[in-house]
Amino acid sequence: MTNQQKPSTKHKTHRAHELLETLKRLGGSARNSQLADTMGVSEETIRRTVKKLSKEGLVSRVHGGVYLAEAQGAPSFHARIGERAEEKRRMAHAVAKIIDDGASLFLDVGSTTLFVAEALRANSNLTIVTNSLSIAQTLMNHNQNRVFMAGGELNSSVGGTFGASARKFVAKFRADFAILSADALDVEQGFLVADEREAELAQTFVDHARNSIMVADASKTQQVAPMVTCDPSEIDIFVTDTRPGRRFGAALREWNVEVVVASQKAPPEKKKKNK
Repeated sequence: MTNQQKPSTKHKTHRAHELLETLKRLGGSARNSQLADTMGVSEETIRRTVKKLSKEGLVSRVHGGVYLAEAQGAPSFHARIGERAEEKRRMAHAVAKIIDDGASLFLDVGSTTLFVAEALRANSNLTIVTNSLSIAQTLMNHNQNRVFMAGGELNSSVGGTFGASARKFVAKFRADFAILSADALDVEQGFLVADEREAELAQTFVDHARNSIMVADASKTQQVAPMVTCDPSEIDIFVTDTRPGRRFGAALREWNVEVVVASQKAPPEKKKKNK
């Protein structure tokens, strides 16, 4: 990047510098309310500061939050938060309608599941087990929720923990729902992710949940990834933004997976399987 392309920082105020440092400590992204609480200022102050930093290209804004721009070393995960945001928001609200107050949940690392966590702030008395720093921060200290963060090696590129320690921690719980995301959808293998550790943890979530929900938009049918999360028949509900195409729809029926299309006014009645 040339000097002309670099965002100017010479006019940054103390508040702006503090906000950038706080974002870095929080893993690269945060809700406005989180930043306000952490910095001890109003959300209006945060919004004004974020607006100025956004104009300088130092941060990018999403609904209710902000993430460091890639020019400041932000991982690609945080950039993905802004991609297909409206579709993710609709899917997230469809998931939230399925979850009753008082439910226990597993939530994986993913930009889509981060939107789900945001939608779940309307619920109360949830017990959440997650390996995502951002999801833990979104749901903790809110509406009588209890949040448990899985230990293990922290992957800074996605802001999550992985490995044997994380799987062992998750295995201590029995949750009502595992809520998962995918990097790709395949008519033969089902739901795929890019990283082996993500696939291993997803399988642990599914093994210790009474019901499993996969959330992915239709664009994932055009993507490829090397790792299978679990046998697709282990997924109970697939939440997506548009009706699946003929081939993938047929595969979902064969796997006995219920489909919830987020554009519908209300999701179908919840289905439970014996596991």
